[in-house]
Order: sequence, then C-alpha cells, then structure tokens
Amino acid sequence: MSWFTRLRPRLTSMLSRRETPENLWHKCAKCGAMLYTKEFEEALSVCPRCGHHDRIGPAARFAQTFDAGRHERLEVPRVPEDPLKFRDQKRYVERLRAARTATGEGEAMAVATGTIGGVPVVVAVQNFAFMGGSMGLGVGEAFLTAAAAAIKARAPLIVMTAAGGARMQEGILSLMQMPRTTVALAELREAGLPYIVVMTDPTTGGVTASYAMLGDIAIAEPGALIGFAGQRVIEQTIREKLPEGFQRAEYLLDHGMLDMVVPRAELRPTLARLVQLLMRPVAAAA
Repeated sequence: MSWFTRLRPRLTSMLSRRETPENLWHKCAKCGAMLYTKEFEEALSVCPRCGHHDRIGPAARFAQTFDAGRHERLEVPRVPEDPLKFRDQKRYVERLRAARTATGEGEAMAVATGTIGGVPVVVAVQNFAFMGGSMGLGVGEAFLTAAAAAIKARAPLIVMTAAGGARMQEGILSLMQMPRTTVALAELREAGLPYIVVMTDPTTGGVTASYAMLGDIAIAEPGALIGFAGQRVIEQTIREKLPEGFQRAEYLLDHGMLDMVVPRAELRPTLARLVQLLMRPVAAAA
C-alpha cells in the first residue's frame, strides 16, 4: 500500500471538515446555473444567464426601489392571530410562528415610505416566503395602512404583489379582505392619487381578483405567473389545451391585461418617471 493510499482517508476527512459558507453559491431555479451569491445579489437576484427573476422579500424590494434605498417602515396594527382556531397538520399559530422566524417579518405584507425619483411615495410589498404571500387579516390591515398613509401624505401608492391567493386558515375572513382593499382604493381614487401595481411571480387567486388588477398602471416583472385559477384547473374545466406561456407576464401584455413588463434593473427608473408624471396634476391642484 502506497503512502498516498494510506493518507487518502485522512486527507478526505480534513477536506470535508473545511468550513465553507453555505450561501456561497446560488442555483438558478430556471436554468440550473450555479452563480456566486454575491454576484447574483448584485444583479438584483436576476440570473445573468437566462434572465430569471428570483423571488425576493420586502427588505430587498425596499432597498432596490427607494432612492438610495432610504425608507421608513410603517407599523401595521395587530390583528387576531387565529380567529378560527384553525388546525390542519399543524396549528395555524405554529405556522405563523415558523413563517416569522424564517422571514424575520411579522406578516406577508410590509409597508414603507420614502422617495422615488424625489417624489414621496408609499410602497407595500408582499412576501411570498411568508406562507406563500397569502392574503389574510394581516395583509388586509397592511394594505389599508398603506392606503391611509398615501392619502394623508398626498402621495402615490405602489403595491408589489406576490401571492398564492387567500389564506385558507382564515376562511371567510380572508376573502373579506378583497372588498376591504377595494374600498380603500376607492378612497385613494377619490383623493385623486395614483395607484401603481407591480406584479411579481406569482400573483394569483384572490389577490389577482382584487387589488392586483385595480391599478391605474399595471406593471409586471418578466416571466411572472399572473392569474386567478391554476392552468391545470382551467384546462380541466374548459377541456382544452391552453396556449404556450398562458398566464405569464408577456402573454398578458400581448393580450392587453398589462401596461408594461419591466426588468428589475429598470423598475426604479420606470417608477420614478411614472410618479413624476402622475403627480404633476396633484401638485398643480394643491
């Protein structure tokens, strides 16, 4: 037996124990490319090879959207945590606790104020990592907080959606957030203030059926899945094969359901131009 053969198990053990950061690499969810996490984050969490826009949370959204990333979070009123005492495989309160620990957020929507292009704005961001961004009492309260803040500040409201729909653990109380948010938007419209929606992957269910499709301007990120029911459910219902790319942002743009599809790197300057234009009549009337 050679000296290398004798030392090989020891060397292998030493190399396997060498500490390596667990988040050094990021695997693209679409093309499978292995990317340096730092470079991936510098690219705004967009794959430089295939252009896939990865899902990001409120902290990253706020940093990318506001001027120089400067913003102030708004406190959202607390809501009953488990009004229906719901339990499936786990208790609802346990799922909430796990989501808060994993994301560092209190709910699936966060609200902040700041400026974009020098214009004061209110931005609300849904977090898909928090129970699929599902819409419940907490999300409804966050949306109402954002709308009220926009009206008080005479500022545009920008909402970035990412949701699997209504939160099943809250039953009818979750569905009640659809009319609640619609009424809040009616008040915003009466105040003559712009409402801009940025739909990200995915935006589905009751969120699409309410505030996601009520924007004065509807924007989506490239490749975002946007719809109400899932593609398989629709195909089984109508007994037909749906077109390629159905419910993707580009398809919806071609069929008039969106105003524009904007890559993440161009989103902040696009929003800056929009709010500057839309707020000119408001400033002139003041």
